[in-house]
Amino acid sequence: MVKKLDNSPRCGICETKLVKNGKTSAGKTRWRCKHCGASTTQSRPDIVAKAQFTMWLEWLLSKNTQRDLTVSRSTFKRSTAWCWSVIPQAESTGEIHRWIMLDGTYYNGMCVLIAITEDHVIDWQHCDREKTVAWEALLRKIPAPDIAIVDGQRGLIAAIENIWPDTKIQRCYFHIQLTGTKYLTRRPVLEANKTLRALYTSLTDVDSLAAATTWLTAFHAWYQQYQDFLKHRSHLANTRPDQRPKRLRAGQKSWFTHQRTRSAYFALKRLVTHDQLFIWLTERDHPDESLPRATSRLEGGHNQPIKELFRNHRGMSESHATVAISWLLYMRTETAQQPWKLVTPDHWATTRKHRIISTTDDTGTPALFDTHFSWEDGNGIQRGWAGRSH
Repeated sequence: MVKKLDNSPRCGICETKLVKNGKTSAGKTRWRCKHCGASTTQSRPDIVAKAQFTMWLEWLLSKNTQRDLTVSRSTFKRSTAWCWSVIPQAESTGEIHRWIMLDGTYYNGMCVLIAITEDHVIDWQHCDREKTVAWEALLRKIPAPDIAIVDGQRGLIAAIENIWPDTKIQRCYFHIQLTGTKYLTRRPVLEANKTLRALYTSLTDVDSLAAATTWLTAFHAWYQQYQDFLKHRSHLANTRPDQRPKRLRAGQKSWFTHQRTRSAYFALKRLVTHDQLFIWLTERDHPDESLPRATSRLEGGHNQPIKELFRNHRGMSESHATVAISWLLYMRTETAQQPWKLVTPDHWATTRKHRIISTTDDTGTPALFDTHFSWEDGNGIQRGWAGRSH
């Protein structure tokens, strides 16, 4: 806590109480010591630091560039350099949420993992990439919810199974359909692929348990119709080099002909088998409860502003980018405090550089490796004209 200044400050030389002695040209009160005559002014570094921090944070979270500020860029960088050391952390409330949405987004070669609920950010975790250990570090800070809405990243799925074993997983419909497009393309040619792609796209039309049952029936009917089609194999001796897969194992002589169709089918089958497709319908407490079935709220509401932040402030270093994201997400948490309350005097206090005092040896000459001249180095008073040859 910053100590308040005394109304009657004392002289820094003789400790005598000072009296007011007019004002400076800047309008600050001048104080004078009647005993020794010393004159001084009182400063409030906390007020200056608060103004600097407020200006820095407003710039960081806005679209304004440093050219738009009322001070020069060099002054702004110098006066607010300490602000980058203030890194906010989300405060855990211990609340158990009905559902939590999880996703990661990349920036400057790094990644931030974000957990949100219906209207605010819960917590986040910085890492180099999405992996199980990073997701586990985030999940350990949050009580297990009833439902987790995820995009299907393998590290995240493994972390939920390890840390939140009783939490139901709902896979994002948008990412599921991206997987279907990846394997089947937008305009498949084979009839089996056309029908399977129609199953992918019709997921968004499911809005009730009856519709989900109809969809599952159509999915199993597709397999009954095309199970022999999925088992077709091609042989090395009967195919041209351009018809073979790019990667064949040593000694491999055959492979599945319709591998991409198989991948698209088994991607859906895993979701059906692990019950990750219609959790948003089966886990409703009552028919009118609305549960999300996609991570669009996180993508557009929190990931997108992160991208915009780096478009507005290009060229941030890795450390500055991490601080910027932390502030952006902290201001979206439920328990966010006034930013200045997170600042302590240790953040804005400056340390003065001590003067270098040279030492001398027993002979009275400067010690080696100091800042003084040395006769041994040829640094001394030179007499005469340097151009003479004699």
